[in-house]
Amino acid sequence: MSAHCRLTGAQPVFGKKISHSHRCTSRRFDLDIQTKRYWLPSEERSVRLRLSARAVKTVDGSASRPLSPGPEPVGECV
Repeated sequence: MSAHCRLTGAQPVFGKKISHSHRCTSRRFDLDIQTKRYWLPSEERSVRLRLSARAVKTVDGSASRPLSPGPEPVGECV
């Protein structure tokens, strides 16, 4: 399985692990990939996505607030 996020496209990055004696060895920084199920009301089905933890927070946070601002209320302002 590939360790990349389906929403953001983030992939693992490579770097160096540095010991106390300052010896450098290569290492891989993996993402926190989670499998999450979301319900699509427009299609009346659920989809399973492999997302990073940051993308899960983004999707869950955007579900609680409207994506576009509503119309301005009509009336007198005091």
